[in-house]
Amino acid sequence: MTPSSPFPSLPSRRRFLIAATASVCVPALLSGTRLMAEETGAHPFSFDLLTEEARARAATPLPEPEAIPQVFADLTYDDYNLIAYRPARARWNAPGITWRMMPFHLGWLFKEPVHVFEVVDGMATGMTFTTDDFEYRHRLQGKVPPGTALPGVAGFKLTHPMNRGDKMDEVISFIGASYFRALGLGNAYGLSARGLAIDSGLPKAEEFPRFSAFWIEKPAPGADTMTVYAALDSASVTGAYRFIVTPGVETVVDVTARLFFRGDVEQLGVAPLTSMFLFADVNRGEFEDYRPRVHDSNGLRILRADGDVIWRALDNPKALSSSYFGEPEMRRFGLHQRGRDFDDYQDAGARYDLRPSVDIEPLGDWGAGKVRLFEIPTTVEVHDNIGAFWIPDTPVKAGDAREFAYRMHWGRLEPDYGDDKAIVWATRGGTGGPAGLENPPDTHKFVVDFKGGMLGRLPADDAEVKPVLTINGGTADVTTLSRLPDGDVWRLVVDVASEPGALVEMTAHVAGYGRKLSEIWSFQWVKP
Repeated sequence: MTPSSPFPSLPSRRRFLIAATASVCVPALLSGTRLMAEETGAHPFSFDLLTEEARARAATPLPEPEAIPQVFADLTYDDYNLIAYRPARARWNAPGITWRMMPFHLGWLFKEPVHVFEVVDGMATGMTFTTDDFEYRHRLQGKVPPGTALPGVAGFKLTHPMNRGDKMDEVISFIGASYFRALGLGNAYGLSARGLAIDSGLPKAEEFPRFSAFWIEKPAPGADTMTVYAALDSASVTGAYRFIVTPGVETVVDVTARLFFRGDVEQLGVAPLTSMFLFADVNRGEFEDYRPRVHDSNGLRILRADGDVIWRALDNPKALSSSYFGEPEMRRFGLHQRGRDFDDYQDAGARYDLRPSVDIEPLGDWGAGKVRLFEIPTTVEVHDNIGAFWIPDTPVKAGDAREFAYRMHWGRLEPDYGDDKAIVWATRGGTGGPAGLENPPDTHKFVVDFKGGMLGRLPADDAEVKPVLTINGGTADVTTLSRLPDGDVWRLVVDVASEPGALVEMTAHVAGYGRKLSEIWSFQWVKP
C-alpha cells in the first residue's frame, strides 16, 4: 500500500476484495451500545468495559447494517482509487508525537461504516471525519460536497518512523472484515492476518466476523508503542480485542481476544493467517513465467514444545487440500518467506523478497488443539490461496466464552538454526526416475535441500548421517542423501510412487550421532 493512496497495490488487490466482500455480508454493530451511544461526547472506556459490552451483545441477534450515502455506495474500483487521505490532516500531527493515524474512505466494496474513538486517560471520544479530510481527484472533483460529515470510515492505518527517523512509515493497517497487516523493518506488504476465522476452508459458506469499531489510545510524546481496541461481531460471535503494537526490526503485536458466542461454531480458527503461493521450485514447470518464484510465503513453520521444527513446504494444489498438525503446547506457528535475495524472485515491482514472515506465539494455555493449513488452487498471484490457523479441540457452543492471547512477530524472521540444526532450504519436484532415461509413469521425484547447522559442517563421507523418511499413501522407490559440492547443503532425493488420486503425506529429516540434525520437512502430494 502506498503512503498516498488508501487502496492497495495490484499484487494485494484480491485479498482486499475478499475482505471487503466479507464485510458487506456482515452487518455493522454497536450503534445501540453504551460505548457508542455518544460518539462525540466523552465517556469512560477500558478493555474490561468493552468486554462486558461484547458479553451483552452476544445475548442479542445481529442487527441490520448501517447505510451510507449513495454517492459513496456507488463508487467503482477506479473511483475509489482516486480518493486519497490528506496527510496534513493525519491525527496527532503535532510536535513530539511520533505516531499518525490516517483513515480509509468508505465506498466501493467498503460500504459499512467503521467507528473510531480516541482514548485519553480512560475517556473515549468519537473521531469525526468529513470530506475535507480527503482529496477527490480527476473525475470525482466536484461530485462530493465539501465539508460533508462522514458516517464512519472503512478502516485506518498507523504510521511511525521505522526505516528513518525523519520519515513516517506504515506500521499496521486495519481494513475489511477483521483483516489487518503489519510490517517489520524494510518489509513490503504481503500476507494478512484476521481477528478470527469461522468455518474457513470447509464445504460450506464461511462466516466473516467484522471489526465494527475501534478505540485507539492517544500516544504520549515519544511513545514507541500503540494500543488499539476493537469490537468484533458476526452472526455467531461477539468479541473484544486489544492490540499492543511495537514496531521494529520485528514488529510485535500482542493480541488479546475475548470471545462470546451467539451460536454453535463448527470450526473456530484462532490467530488466522492468509497468504499466497503461486509457484516455486516444487511446481515451476506448470507456469510459463520469467520469474523463478511467485509467493508471499513458502512454508508453514511450527516450533514444537520439544524444540523440533516442522517445515511444511507450501504448494499450489490441483484441488483444495488440508494438513493438520496436533501439537500440544507448541511454542509457535506461522507462515514464512524463505529466500531473501532479489534473484530468488526477479520481480522489481512486487518485491516478493521483501514480504514479511509472521509467527504466532501463544501466551498462556490454549488447551488442546491443532494447527490447520489449507491450500486452494489458483492460476494468478492476486488470489490468496493459503490459510493457517489454530483450532481448539473443545467444540464451541452457543453461550460459550473463550479468551486467547498471543504475540505476533512480523518481519524477515531469518531462519533459526536452533540446537545447531540444518533448516529446510528448498523443495523441488519433477518426473521420477534417472535423468536422461525413460521415466517411469507412476513416480514423482522430490528433492529437498537441508542447509547449515552441524549437518552443514560434516564431511560428505560421514557414515553417521542418515535420512529418516515416512510416507503414508505411497512408497519410496529410490532415496539418496548426499552433500552438495559447494557450501553447507545436503540434498535428499526421493522417488515416490502412488496410485492416481491417492493422497500422499511425507515427512523427512536428517539424523546422526544420536540426534536430529535438521528440521522436519513435511509435504502433501496427490498423484494426478
